[in-house]
Amino acid sequence: MSPPLPPRPLAMALFGALFLALLAGAQAELPGCKIRITSKALELVKQEGLRFLEQELETITIPDLRGKEGYFYYNISEVKVTELQLTSSELHFQPEQELMLQISNASLGLRFRRQLLYWFFYDGGYINASAEGVSIRTALQLSRDPTGRIKVSNVSCQALVSRMHAAFGGTFKKVYEFLSTFITSGMRFLLNQQICPVLYHAGMVLLNSLLDTVPVRSNVDELVGIDYSLLKDPAASASNLDMDFRGAFFPLAEGNWSLPNRAVEPQLREEERMVYVAFSEFFFDSAMESYFRAGALKLSLVGDKVPHDLDMLLRATYFGSIVLLSPAVIDSPLKLELRVLAPPRCTIKPSGTTVSVTASVTIALVPSDQPEVQLSSMIMDTRLSAKVALRGKALRVQLDLRRFRIYSNQSALESLALIPLQTPLKTMLQIGVMPMLNERMWRGVQIPLPEGINFVREVVTNHAGFLTIGADLHFAKGLREVIEKNRPASTSDTSASSAPPPATTAA
Repeated sequence: MSPPLPPRPLAMALFGALFLALLAGAQAELPGCKIRITSKALELVKQEGLRFLEQELETITIPDLRGKEGYFYYNISEVKVTELQLTSSELHFQPEQELMLQISNASLGLRFRRQLLYWFFYDGGYINASAEGVSIRTALQLSRDPTGRIKVSNVSCQALVSRMHAAFGGTFKKVYEFLSTFITSGMRFLLNQQICPVLYHAGMVLLNSLLDTVPVRSNVDELVGIDYSLLKDPAASASNLDMDFRGAFFPLAEGNWSLPNRAVEPQLREEERMVYVAFSEFFFDSAMESYFRAGALKLSLVGDKVPHDLDMLLRATYFGSIVLLSPAVIDSPLKLELRVLAPPRCTIKPSGTTVSVTASVTIALVPSDQPEVQLSSMIMDTRLSAKVALRGKALRVQLDLRRFRIYSNQSALESLALIPLQTPLKTMLQIGVMPMLNERMWRGVQIPLPEGINFVREVVTNHAGFLTIGADLHFAKGLREVIEKNRPASTSDTSASSAPPPATTAA
C-alpha cells in the first residue's frame, strides 16, 4: 500500500523552499580569484605568531596582591611577565573554528616587588618567579564582514596555570616560605584571569588591524580599480583554508559597473606548497574591459612619432591618393591611429595564455588649421601570448606579439593592396607599442595579502579556463612591526573590543 501524500500546504512549502534554494544557487556569484593557505604554511605562521604572542603576554598587568596572616602584612606589586618558554605548541586548521593554537606545558617568567611588615620590622625588594605547566587553547574564527573584508569575528580561549614557584630570600625568608602558599595561589589565580583577555584583544583588535591592510576595493591607477571583496566566509578543512574573492576590475569613472562572470570557476586541489592563488579568465577579461571602457586602449602617432621608414612606406603606398590632394596637404604630417574596437578577451589553456585583440588602423594626413584627410582605414587582428608572474605581492603580465593580420573592411581587393604594410606595421607594434604596453603591465596589481607578507619561489600552472600559482610565504616584516604601524588610533574602541565574554576565560 503506497504511503499517503503529504498535505497540500506542506507540499507547496517544500516545493517553494526547493525552488528558492535552486534559485539562490543559480544566482551565486562566481569568484574570479581564489586563495588557499595550506597546513605547510602554519609552521612559518606559528613561529612568527609565537613571537608576537610572547610580546603580548609581556603586557599582562596583574593587580597588587595584599594580605595579612597573623601579625604579618604583605604586599605583592609591579608583577611583570619577562619571558615565555614553550615546550610544546601546535597550530592547525579546524573546521568551523578556522585556526586553533594549542600550547601545553609552557612556563612564564615573572618578576615582582615584595613588601613585608611585621610589627616595626620591614622587608622589601624584587624577586623572580615562574608559572609552570601553562596551557593555552585559543581558536580564531574568520568571517566576511559587510564590506567584504576578512575579519577575526570571534576568539575563544581557555588558559590554565598549574603551579607557581617563587624563590624568596632575605631576612624574612622563613616567613615568606610560610606565606608562599597564600601568595603564589593568589598570583596563580590572578594570572589565570589575565591571559585570555590579552589573547582576545590581540585577535579582535590587533590581528584585525593587520587584516585591514588586505586590499578590498582599491585603485590600480588613475583609470581602473580592483575589487577583492570576499564572496563568503573562509572555509576551513583539516588541511587548508580556502577564500573566494570577487577578483574584478572596474573603471573608476563607473564605480558601480561590473562585468558578469561567465567564466570557468577556478579550482584549487594542490596542497604541496604553502599557498596557492587561482585566477580565472574573468579576472583578466574584467581588467581589459575596464581599460577599454575607460578609453585607454587607443594610440595616436603624429608626425615625428611615426617611424621614418614606416612614414615613407605609407606615403608610397597611398601615393596615388596623396597626389590628387592640394599642394598644401601633400606635405602635411602623417597620422597613424590605433583604436581597439571591442574589449580584448583572454583564453587560458594548459598550453598557454593568449589575448585576442581587434583594432582599427586609420592613416591620415593632418594639415595645420585644416581638417585631417583620411587616406585609409583597415582592421587589425592580433593575438598576444601572455606570461603571468607573481613577484612579492604583485601579479605581473608580459605580452608578446604572436599573430598579426590586417585587412580592409571595404573590399577584398583593398585587402590585397594592404599586404605590403603587414610586415612594417607588425615591426612597429613590436618595437614601438609592445615595450610601452609591457612597461605598464609589469608594474603589476597587488593581490589580497596583508602588509609584510610576500610570495617566494612561485610556480605558474595553466589549466582549462584558469591558472594557478603555487608559492611559499615570506615575512618581509614582523607582525609586531606591521601591527604597530596600523594600530587603531582610537583607544576607546580598543578597550571596548578587548574584553572577552565571560565564557572565553577558564581558570
